[in-house]
Amino acid sequence: MKKELKNQIIETISEELKAYPNFYITDIAGLNAGQTSKLRRECFEKGIKLSVVKNTLFTHVLKASGNSELEALVDTLVGNTAIMYTASANAPAKLIKEWQKKGDKPALKGAYVQECAFVGADKLEELVSIKSKEELIGDIIAMLQSPIKNVLGALQSGGQTIAGVVKTLEEKNQ
Repeated sequence: MKKELKNQIIETISEELKAYPNFYITDIAGLNAGQTSKLRRECFEKGIKLSVVKNTLFTHVLKASGNSELEALVDTLVGNTAIMYTASANAPAKLIKEWQKKGDKPALKGAYVQECAFVGADKLEELVSIKSKEELIGDIIAMLQSPIKNVLGALQSGGQTIAGVVKTLEEKNQ
């Protein structure tokens, strides 16, 4: 491969890392063409960009970043490597887990999620449990609504109780 082409690929990978805050390093070797096509389709539907890279080129990008968390992932670049770029922190982990129920691929090698490096396939459950931005916002809204609902419920039931007491007192006085 010519140096110009290598530099162009390295530049493309660097741009992808800037565009997507999270990425997963996986091994999809052993999937046939149909399975690979289905995986790519599911990735697209979930907002994940799947790209096969050369380990040496991706190593250059990680080392050039100057980020120690990214450099920790260099050791995972062995064998066939596919990168899943995503804006959602846990979408690739859920997809990998779903696929692993059917077979053993794609296999997680490592991930860079929310500015932290995760190395090893044993981190999959931890990555699945990370909540996305939308899930966190939903949890916060639910927590904020709960006390308000309790107060409104108490006021409504209290209003009926007070009305009942007033009605009873009114009937006694008549």
